[in-house]
Amino acid sequence: MLLLGQLALYADTAGADLDFVEAVSSSLAISLPEPPPGVFPDGDDPDGGPAYPGDS
Repeated sequence: MLLLGQLALYADTAGADLDFVEAVSSSLAISLPEPPPGVFPDGDDPDGGPAYPGDS
């Protein structure tokens, strides 16, 4: 989580290599463990939410 946050800060700096940010961010995000039970309310369905820009 720390690396993902640092990458987000880096992306907002002047002269940041946004190709690097794009390439690394998805790998860092997918490497995060699943949250423990009880973090989200019962019945929360991450696939049942609204469509976001860029979603297919």
